[in-house]
Amino acid sequence: MKKNSVTIKDVAKKAGVSPSTVSRVISQNPRISKATADKVIRCMKELGYYPNAIARSLASKKTGTVGIIMPTSSEDIFLNPFFPEVLRGIVKGASQSGYDLLLSTNFEKDEELNVVQNFIRSSKVDGIILTFSKVNDHCIDFLCSEDFPFSLIGTPDLYKERVNHVDNDNFMAAFQVTIDLINSGRQKIAFLAGNKNLTVTQMRLAGYKEGLRNKGLPFDENLLFFGDFDEETGYQYGKIIAKLKERPDALIVTDDVIAFPLAKSFQSLGIKIPDDIAIVSFNNSILASLATPPLTSIEINPFKLGEEAMNLVAQAIEQGVRGKRCVVPYEIIKRKSSL
Repeated sequence: MKKNSVTIKDVAKKAGVSPSTVSRVISQNPRISKATADKVIRCMKELGYYPNAIARSLASKKTGTVGIIMPTSSEDIFLNPFFPEVLRGIVKGASQSGYDLLLSTNFEKDEELNVVQNFIRSSKVDGIILTFSKVNDHCIDFLCSEDFPFSLIGTPDLYKERVNHVDNDNFMAAFQVTIDLINSGRQKIAFLAGNKNLTVTQMRLAGYKEGLRNKGLPFDENLLFFGDFDEETGYQYGKIIAKLKERPDALIVTDDVIAFPLAKSFQSLGIKIPDDIAIVSFNNSILASLATPPLTSIEINPFKLGEEAMNLVAQAIEQGVRGKRCVVPYEIIKRKSSL
């Protein structure tokens, strides 16, 4: 018998069971005894019968696939070193837990909800990983209303008790670097945040404010800036800050992808780092090491964030786990930009 012509009926005949029993073994039905399952699997191997992904999906009503929702287009996400590392971690976790991955990037503003709904309604995936968390996130609202397995990189604005999520302690990280800068003699510390609608921005901003309050320094709204996570934001704010009548003597930046061009912008305008302005950033990407001078940056371990997000969605799919939180430790990597 040719191996490529082997059918479920052939396996059933050799194993002495019904074709429906073979199907149940393929779908890992718990009602099938281990002895029967082992016998069927042994016969499948002997006959060279390997059910394809579609057959397994039809039998188990599972796709074996996890969908990944990214915040922007594929062209843009790889410009920020954070996301390739997150994806690397997700891939490792998926490989260990036996899932395939379906990556979706969004080309229109706020399109991600449509993508999530399409994933679920077309039965493309068993679970979803959201790689970012927004304030009043409609994707989270929808996924919770459907009780669909998912995990989140970040901290949810709502539904913390229902959402599996992995994050750093962004509040404490921002608090700690604010305290460190003040202890080093800096008194006028600005904060260059990212998108104000992201929960990570809100948590880091809260930590920065608490650091100022803890040391008896006032919060000055004129030293708070918001912008996109891109190179242009760094260059433009370098020019804006340079023109301030009362310049800050330190700057906390929410991402290396902004801090790197910001430092270049300062240098082109004759502003010395750290003599005139100290800079501390987040992510500790390769950009922090390549900057002149090298940037003090907070290591948030995006690889581990991705790996844990995959583990959490697998637990949601397989065990029905909800509301589990995983905290990945951060580390402040001190370099010349703040010394």
